[in-house]
Amino acid sequence: MYTAADNRYTSMRYNRSGKSGLLLPAISLGLWHNFGNADQYDNMKAIILSAFDRGITHFDLANNYGPPGGEAERNFGKMLKEALKPYRDEMIISTKAGYYMWPGPYGEWGSRKNLLASCDQSLKRMGLDYVDIFYSHRPDPHTPVEETMQALDSIVRSGKALYAGISNYSAEQTRKAAAVLKQLGTPCLIHQPRYSMLDRWVEAPGTADGKSLLDVVEEEGMGSIVFSPLAQGRLSDKYINGVPADSRIGRSLPNGAIQEKDLNEALLSNIRQLNALALNRGQTLAQMAIAWLLKDQRVTSVLVGASSIGQLENSIDALKAPAFGVDELQQIEQILSQ
Repeated sequence: MYTAADNRYTSMRYNRSGKSGLLLPAISLGLWHNFGNADQYDNMKAIILSAFDRGITHFDLANNYGPPGGEAERNFGKMLKEALKPYRDEMIISTKAGYYMWPGPYGEWGSRKNLLASCDQSLKRMGLDYVDIFYSHRPDPHTPVEETMQALDSIVRSGKALYAGISNYSAEQTRKAAAVLKQLGTPCLIHQPRYSMLDRWVEAPGTADGKSLLDVVEEEGMGSIVFSPLAQGRLSDKYINGVPADSRIGRSLPNGAIQEKDLNEALLSNIRQLNALALNRGQTLAQMAIAWLLKDQRVTSVLVGASSIGQLENSIDALKAPAFGVDELQQIEQILSQ
């Protein structure tokens, strides 16, 4: 029988999501690649329970996570039933819909039909009455944003989710979605974009008045939770000396997020320089990459993945980092601009 650690809230930092009443852990756990049928269930469960023991209260899923799609939710639901059910009110569980999930015209994108059916399926797979956050996983170019946001509003009003969120929306799309939800009376709690030292599109002007996505998020009173903080592993020491045979690239796994061509010598040179700077700070490169994201108060939480408890703990220990000095931030910018 699992009993959560008594000191689970002593070392984690919690940040308010925009102007809402909800606090999220600075480090959240995403169940994207390592919680499907290709992974060992006991290892997955150990990672989840260890995360909760370290103060990670937020677990992020989507209907298509696995592989195959739906398997991460099924596995997580089994863990809830076996160990975490007594702690449900201490947890933030999120899921999403929008990417391909089932055949036919209703199995993806942002129609009301897809989002409501997806929410019901996700709740069934996890054995839950509600999720804390339900996201539109990506904007739909063929469905009016009003329909997609009305679906999110319906899901919240039905009690199947407590909050609404969006993911992968541009700055302009975010501004419009937030306006629709505000008019409906269900404010958008949070945006989940891709963001890392190597992928900084959220900082670039993206609206007619030159505001970035991070600017819009702040203006709209939303939080942000960023995914791919390590740029699919490139911002770690994994590839500094070449491609290891047991990596997704080395094993040519179909669910690998990057390919060998994404690791050219110029990029590897930059990564080695960043790694040296991280070591001077007493950190791993992965820890520095996470800390670099959290230096911006508009970033509520960083979503990390983990295939082992050691990898998870390495990410959480990023919170022990000293604040960046001006010279360190300048060095990082200089390296990234090469």
